[in-house]
Amino acid sequence: QVQLVESGGESVQAGGSLRLSCVASGRTFSYYGMGWFRQAPGKEREFVAAISRSGVIKYYADPVKGRFTISRDNAKNTVYLQMTSLETEDTAVYYCAATSAIQSGSPGRSRFDSWGQGTQVTVSS
Repeated sequence: QVQLVESGGESVQAGGSLRLSCVASGRTFSYYGMGWFRQAPGKEREFVAAISRSGVIKYYADPVKGRFTISRDNAKNTVYLQMTSLETEDTAVYYCAATSAIQSGSPGRSRFDSWGQGTQVTVSS
């Protein structure tokens, strides 16, 4: 497994932007597809975005399409989530996760074996 540590979460106003980072260690980062998930209070964890090993293929959940961008830097063992036009509904704990294979038809249902501890994003109106 790979160890993951997220950072970058904070409180922002609606309409603002944030960039989350997730640094991996322990195994070869480029072997893994990476994903971001989030969990809001009282709600189930939901898929946000995923990116292939090379970074060429990206997947997004409908609520974040056009506002969030996932990217990765394999030389830095880091995956990012750039979030713009933030809405109060984006308030959640955001987690990054690693998988050996992304299911292209349903990326959120891929088997993500490693998870970070999460970083809190709070968006106020």
